[in-house]
This record gives sequence, C-alpha cells and structure tokens, in this order.
Amino acid sequence: MSYDVAALRDHFPSLRSGTAHFDGPGGTQTPFEVGAAILTTLTSPLSNRGLLTPSEGNADAAVSGFRAAYADLLGVPADGVVYGRSATQLTYDLSRALAKQWRAGDEVVVTRLDHDANVRPWVQAAAGAGAVVRWIDFDTATGELDPESVTAALTARTRLVAVTGASNLIGTKPPLQAIAAASHAAGALVHVDGVHYAAHQFVDVAALGVDSFVCSPYKFLGPHCGVLAAAPEFLATLWPDKLLPSTDRVPERFELGTLPYEVLAGATAAVDFLAAIAPGRATGRREQLHASLHAVDAHELRLRERLEAGLAEMGGAVVVHSRAADRTPTLLLTLPGRRCWDAYEFLAARAVLAPAGSFYAHEPFTRLGLADTHGLRLGLAPYSTDDDVDRVLAGLTEFVAA
Repeated sequence: MSYDVAALRDHFPSLRSGTAHFDGPGGTQTPFEVGAAILTTLTSPLSNRGLLTPSEGNADAAVSGFRAAYADLLGVPADGVVYGRSATQLTYDLSRALAKQWRAGDEVVVTRLDHDANVRPWVQAAAGAGAVVRWIDFDTATGELDPESVTAALTARTRLVAVTGASNLIGTKPPLQAIAAASHAAGALVHVDGVHYAAHQFVDVAALGVDSFVCSPYKFLGPHCGVLAAAPEFLATLWPDKLLPSTDRVPERFELGTLPYEVLAGATAAVDFLAAIAPGRATGRREQLHASLHAVDAHELRLRERLEAGLAEMGGAVVVHSRAADRTPTLLLTLPGRRCWDAYEFLAARAVLAPAGSFYAHEPFTRLGLADTHGLRLGLAPYSTDDDVDRVLAGLTEFVAA
C-alpha cells in the first residue's frame, strides 16, 4: 500500500493555512477526528465515573478506552497505563515515588543526551535522598552514547538509569535493549523518556526490557497530555503521595483528582487515527499500529534523506549535528557566521515554521558547545511533504546567500 500523504493531510484543518511545519518535535498538528472526539465527549452527558447513568458511563468509557488504546500503542497491559498532565509531570511524580526507596550513597544515572525532563527530576530526587548522580556521556562527533560511559556509570549501588528513547535535539536513538540489560544486571531499574521516540517508532515496552516509559500524545497528533506505561506489578511497588480517600488501585493511585475525560477521548482518537494511516491487511489495533507506524517511518526517512541531500549541497554554510546511525527524522542545524534565530524569522516570513532554540535539551545543547545560542531544528511528521522539504531548502539557500 502506497503512503498517500495528500489524503492524510485532508484530515488536518490547520494545514490549510499553507504553513510548512517542521515543528513536530515540539508538538504536531491535530486531525479533525481528535478534535471531534474531544467535542463529543465534552458536550455529551458527563459526570464522575460510574455505571448507573449515561453521564457516569461516558466518563468510565473515556477512561477505559484511553487505557486500552495506549496499551495497544505501547505494548503494556491496560492497567499499566497512567494518565498525566505531561511527561514532565509524570517523571517528577515517578522520581518522588521511587526516591522514597533510596538511601544515602545510592546512585542514579542520567545522560548528557536527554531532554531536561528526564534529567532534573532525577537529579533533584537524588539530592533529596542523599543519592549520588552519575552521568552517561555522548560523542559530539557522532551523536552516539558512549558505550564505555554506560559501563562506567553502573555500580552495585545504582538504583535507576534514566535514558532517552530518542533525543529531541539531534534524533539519536540509543540502544535501549542493551542499556536495559546492563542496568538490570547491575540491579538497577530503567526509565525511558519516550516522548520523541514514540512519535516516530513503533513501541514495545516489554521488548525493550525497560521498567517505565513516558510519552506525550501531542507529539503524535493528539491533545496535550502525558502517558506513563509500566508493568502493573512494578507500579504496585510504588506508593505516591495522594489524598486519603483516593483509591489504592493501580493505576488510579498515580492519577490525582478527576481526570479530564475529554482529553482522554482525544488521546484515544489519536491512536485510532495512527492505526488507520496504512494498516494494510492487519487486523486488530496493535497490528494496525505496527503496519501504519512502519509506513510512517519509511515516509519520514525518505523525506529526511531528501532534506539531508539538499543541506549537503549548501556546503559549509550549514552544519548538521544529527549524525547518529540510528536516529529520528529530526535535524539540528547551525549556520556558521549567521544566527539561527535570524533564519527562524526569515523562514517564518515565508510560511515555513522551523523553530530555533535549545528545546529544553539543556545537557546535549551545552555538551555540543555550539557557537550560536540557538540551533535550528527541522522535524518531520507524518503529514510532511516533498514540497515542504523543497520550501525549507529554498528558504535556507536564500538566507545563507543573503
């Protein structure tokens, strides 16, 4: 089955603006079906969860539908799916719950490749528990995590390793299975920030061998919220702070207050939309997601190669810092002698949105030691087109020649 990007784009009202969007790593555009699910849920009879009235049943269905959808998306049991306001919030909550089990002298491992949402919560939780923080470094020339750095960071005192599934700055996808195996051999848990990874990769948390995984539906066509996925048995070992009357059940013990049922419905609709992109002959949502996300990956990879070829033609006027062998369709650029912020403004005036910044990736941005205070990030999404790529290349060519 061919990838029909034109038909796909018809589902996105926002794309009618004519803007070429390269801002997907910061948040994708949203299809009509997601907005419709939010509207329908919010304007239908709705109350706290229950089973006796239509309003109670609608709320309960929104929750159960959300858990089932993200179980299919991430490869975990439905009762291992936790809703959160954001991946950052969920990581902070998880770090606080785990830190209750840490003692002075225990060790926590974080990486120089991660978004700060998978660094600062653990660093701060370690400080509160008297634990030691160890760092995994990456090679700035290749963008790859240093295997020797991973080995050196692990000791018999390591309690947790926090690592990205994919860098939101330069796209690097570390070898998660190998890191998880080494960490578990040392007796440590493994937490993965899968926010950028899940936007471009079919996810199987169990196959990765990690203990917990967070992602953000708004990075893959859904509404703004976060999801934590883990084995229910693991979640049952954690006792987060909560209100006394709140249930002790998993996963509800991690969800504070009444859930936003309309957001859950929108997040479920995003999974259904992804599953329907290119399902082929697959039956069942998990299998359809597998087929569709592989089709998305092939589409994005082809566009990334086209984009990289065009950037290479600009010679030394552009430096591409995304170099890992295994990476997402996200490129970080700098423009020697020019300011990336100026390029961002120049492109925006031509209806091309390619943002400049460090994108909360404080550690890798600092580690790269860039001369500019911003990098220009080009992120592809399922709705990106050849015309989008041609437009950004034309705009950058004009900018560097000016």
